[in-house]
Amino acid sequence: SRVVAVAAAVMIAAQLVMVAIMTMTPVHMLAHGHSLAAAGLVIAVHVGAMYLPSPLSGWLVDRLGPRLVAVSSGITLLFAGVVAMAAPVNSVPVLAVALALLGLGWSFGLVSGTAMLAAALPLATRARTQGTVDLWIAIAGATGGLASGIVVATSSFATLALLGGIVAASVVPIA
Repeated sequence: SRVVAVAAAVMIAAQLVMVAIMTMTPVHMLAHGHSLAAAGLVIAVHVGAMYLPSPLSGWLVDRLGPRLVAVSSGITLLFAGVVAMAAPVNSVPVLAVALALLGLGWSFGLVSGTAMLAAALPLATRARTQGTVDLWIAIAGATGGLASGIVVATSSFATLALLGGIVAASVVPIA
């Protein structure tokens, strides 16, 4: 159904963008002279922002509906890409903000997409369909990780962040 396709698109886009930008952020930081500790701190902030807001993401889905939270995912991930793109190479705090937004946008996308998917599927096909969507989410993550290195190697981290933001923004009209 259309709802299943929208839910899958939201989750796949969120995973693709999140993995692509997250994967290259430590590489970008180390290439610009930051310590491994600084890169680890930024990734720790990011991972915390992925999972700690889950109750908030769920509450927002219950309160505002999954489509509005899916739109919020696209917008938050777009902002994450723009902040990462514009971050001065010497600013750990700005990169941490970008990666926190990236984690929050991912949380919004996964929780809202899962809620849409579960509500749209009959119990008899729910597990199989969710498993299939999970497979595509994993493929999107692998693709994001692979493509991110190619984009950074052939262009720049800023280009990757901007492309990620554009992909994330595509979720807004879809949702």
